[in-house]
Amino acid sequence: MQTDQRLVFILTTLIVVLMALVVITLFVVFSRKKNRLLREKATEKKRFEREIAETQIEIREETLRNISWELHDNIGQLLTLAKIQLQNATPESLDDISETITKSLNEIRSLSKLINPEFIKNIALKDALQLEIERFNRLQFINASLKIVGEEKELNQKHGIILFRILQEFFSNTIKHARGSKLEVCLEFNSDKLTIKAIDDGIGFNMEDIQKKGIGLENMKTRAKLINADINLESKPNYGTELNIYYYF
Repeated sequence: MQTDQRLVFILTTLIVVLMALVVITLFVVFSRKKNRLLREKATEKKRFEREIAETQIEIREETLRNISWELHDNIGQLLTLAKIQLQNATPESLDDISETITKSLNEIRSLSKLINPEFIKNIALKDALQLEIERFNRLQFINASLKIVGEEKELNQKHGIILFRILQEFFSNTIKHARGSKLEVCLEFNSDKLTIKAIDDGIGFNMEDIQKKGIGLENMKTRAKLINADINLESKPNYGTELNIYYYF
C-alpha cells in the first residue's frame, strides 16, 4: 500500500514537473517570438519613417527644380516681355501690358503654393495632383486632366506622400521622354481600395527593356509595398504607357 502511494506521489510529481517545464518552455518561446516581432515591427517602423523622410526630400528637390525652371524660363520671360512693353508703351498698348503683368502675378502666386514648406509636410494627394495637373496645363507641357470617381475617402497622410511621389516619377518620365500630347489621371474610390490610373499617349517603350534596367520601376514597387499597395505598369512602343496603383484601405 505504501509502495503504491509512493509510486502515485512520484508520478504526480513528475507530471507536475513536466507540466511546469512545458509551461516555462512555451512562455520562453512565446516571449522570444513576441520580442522578435516587436523588434521587427520597430525596424519596419524606422524603415517606413526613413522612406517617408527620403520621399519628402525627393519631392522637395523636384519641386525646387520646377520652381527654378519656371522662374528662369517662364516668369523671367513674362517679366522681360513686360519690360519691353513698358519701354515702348503707348496708350493703346496698356491693356497688353496689364495682361502680361497679371499673368506674371498669377504665375508667382501658383509658385508660392509650392514654396510653402507646409505643402510638402502636410501634402494631400488630391491637392498635390491638382497642382501638378494645373502646372502642366499652364505651362503647356501636355494636355492633362484629373478625374475623381466614387465617394472620396481620407487617406493616411504619409501614405499619400508615397503615392504622390510614385505618380510624380511617372509624370516626370511622361513629360521628359514620352513626347505625348495627353495625360489622364483618375482616382477611383471604392469601399476597400483606391485605384489610381495614369495614362499618357506617348511613344511608349518595350516592357522587357525596362524590366531589365527597371531601377525606377523597382523603386515604385518597393514604395508601394510599404503602404500595402500594388503597382502595374503597362506600355508598348507607339501605344503610350499606363500606370495602375491599387491602394487598400
